[in-house]
Amino acid sequence: MKILQLHSNFIEYRPIEKEIPSAEETEGRSYRLEDLIVLFTCVEKGDNIEVARRAIEEVKGFLENIKVNRILIYPYAHLSSNLAPPSEALRILEEMRVYASSLGIEAYRAPFGWCKEFSISVKGHPLAEQFKSISPGERAEGGEVVSKALEAEEKIVSHWFIIKPDGSMIPVDEFDFSGHENLKKFAAYEISKVRAVQQTPPHVTLMRRLELADYEDASDPGNFRWYPKGNLIKSLIEEFVTEKVTAYGALKVETPIMYDIKHPALANYLHRFPARQYIVKSEDKELFLRFSACFGQFLMLSDAQISYRHLPLKIYELTHYSFRREKSGELAGLRRLRAFTMPDCHALCADMEQAKEEAIKRFKLSMETLEGIGLTRDDYELAIRFTKDFYEENKDFIVSLVKIFGKPALAEMWDERFFYFVLKWEFNFVDNLDKASALSTDQIDIENAERYGITYVDEKGEKKYPLILHCSPSGAIERDIYALLEKAYRIQKMGGTPMLPIWLSPTQVRVIPVSENFNREAEKIAEELIRRNIRADWDDRPLTMQKKIREAEMEWIPFIVVVGQEEISTGKLAVRDRRIRREQRIRRMSLEELVNEIKKETEGKPFKPLTLPIALSKRPRFYG
Repeated sequence: MKILQLHSNFIEYRPIEKEIPSAEETEGRSYRLEDLIVLFTCVEKGDNIEVARRAIEEVKGFLENIKVNRILIYPYAHLSSNLAPPSEALRILEEMRVYASSLGIEAYRAPFGWCKEFSISVKGHPLAEQFKSISPGERAEGGEVVSKALEAEEKIVSHWFIIKPDGSMIPVDEFDFSGHENLKKFAAYEISKVRAVQQTPPHVTLMRRLELADYEDASDPGNFRWYPKGNLIKSLIEEFVTEKVTAYGALKVETPIMYDIKHPALANYLHRFPARQYIVKSEDKELFLRFSACFGQFLMLSDAQISYRHLPLKIYELTHYSFRREKSGELAGLRRLRAFTMPDCHALCADMEQAKEEAIKRFKLSMETLEGIGLTRDDYELAIRFTKDFYEENKDFIVSLVKIFGKPALAEMWDERFFYFVLKWEFNFVDNLDKASALSTDQIDIENAERYGITYVDEKGEKKYPLILHCSPSGAIERDIYALLEKAYRIQKMGGTPMLPIWLSPTQVRVIPVSENFNREAEKIAEELIRRNIRADWDDRPLTMQKKIREAEMEWIPFIVVVGQEEISTGKLAVRDRRIRREQRIRRMSLEELVNEIKKETEGKPFKPLTLPIALSKRPRFYG
């Protein structure tokens, strides 16, 4: 399929005469559409429904970026000499229109088989004119490789169950979800396999209003800009997760972000992982951008000399960045991106018993990591996926994970193995649109040690292939922020006060003078708090005190300190504590007491300063 995509002010067209006997019936009148994307589309031999849908998914991401929701699919045979038969071309074009409509796009189609006259006005920005070439089962021009594992995943037959902590496994359609409403939503989402979103998730509005992050129109969809506050939160979580994983005993490394697509081991593995890849060219090589740290870590381990005494050997990287060309219709804020930060920890294990023992440690590590970030077990659901053979041989191990989790889990069973792993588990957050996203995860990989030539020397001096565990104890850092924002929105909907954990709040204390006469005192308090490694600022703007307080509350600042004559005379600050119910929110405490309370609340968490001026009047606005 060939598409000339034009961001247009308007298009006017009128059918003049039939070009083929099977041309569609249509009125002979003129048509006009304004503020839209025009898709001059040529359907080629071999194009199918998959191609039609991929074309619409790609344009949907563009529509979201330019804030337009109207398209015209305009048959245009002049883009190729390899034309599909007319009946097939018409079927594909109509499928594009129907699929676009199902995604919430206002979609129109110009009549097929007619010679038409048209006038068009194309906008004058760099992205207004684009050419796309999409082939069935192949790489989109400019773009992606679709792995065989991804194709297999779309065809795989799954059997769905709920496993209870007592070990009973019940078919999903027979399970009583009373008291497990979130699990019910998660199961419905997973079984439907519908990932596209129909509306803007609440966290997108919040990440903009709080000046954390936003879309970057000049980049590929799914790549984000991070403002100072968002960059701070992101880097704090990165450091926290890294501290947890290195304390667990992992060796921290760094590896390249792109690899030769023709490298034997890499090309094979590329098609064993269900993801779409970015492709770049360098001289005579074609390279793919990594979707995880597996490639670099496995190549590193294949060159290492490893003894059974070193096992389990744990190796870790915080990837800046990993890349996956997710379908554009599935991109949704920080929930599903194309470039993301992934903590990736692998472990080499001598055998299945050691792998299961290590997997349980990592399962607990992942729960501790999410709890430290600010998510409790009530905030996410467990999914365990495995082959039928693995379940029959390792039922006790699978049930032990559910027992540790402490509530029922969704299970997906496959009759045969399609991927490199025999078991995979994930903690999944279900958001306010009832969409789920995997956070923590681990897998038991039985293929890649041999594929990459990773060996260890056993007690007898013989070389053996280890099993490999693939774990991200937090999942993508961006998704953690998504989950925290969606959780805060849910709390607000239920009548609570939305906020971030204190250790992640960009400003932990805002100091507000009751009048400009107390500006110096307010500044001194803020400076003292900063000296004590607390993120503080002060509001020196010429606004009323009430407006300053209101804006601080809109920023979700945990502690607001008001400074006037009484506070200076008594040494007791008037502190608004966001964690307390509104009518009891104001507390009287000394500066030392406030410092100690924040230190206790953030104990064990990393600290970083906020890279914004201490005085609000000197800060730029990044959004709104």
